[in-house]
Amino acid sequence: MKRLASILALGCVVAFVAAQTAETRTFTGYISDSKCGAMHMDNGVGCVKKCIEDGYRPVLVDANKKVWEIENPYAVQDYYSDNVQVVAKVNPSGKSIYIDKITKTGGKLGGMKDGASM
Repeated sequence: MKRLASILALGCVVAFVAAQTAETRTFTGYISDSKCGAMHMDNGVGCVKKCIEDGYRPVLVDANKKVWEIENPYAVQDYYSDNVQVVAKVNPSGKSIYIDKITKTGGKLGGMKDGASM
């Protein structure tokens, strides 16, 4: 029993330390889908919405065109294809984020409209 309690206590400490090491950053970019990421052309806005309806996950494409997996995709459900600014915790793996706050900054997909780029 003491061994189990020790293992559980160690697990809690590890989880606490991991939570503390998550870096909070502010990103600007747009919400895309995990199929196309930053590779949208022409009908990008419609593509994002269709791909997400087909089961692909929403992602954030930042200003450097890095694609970030979103750990809490429900946070962006009203922002598909929108240019946004997000405050998020970066997973220590550096591949995903947990969005704490999202704000629409205007426009679609870095300036793209359905059917043509600006």
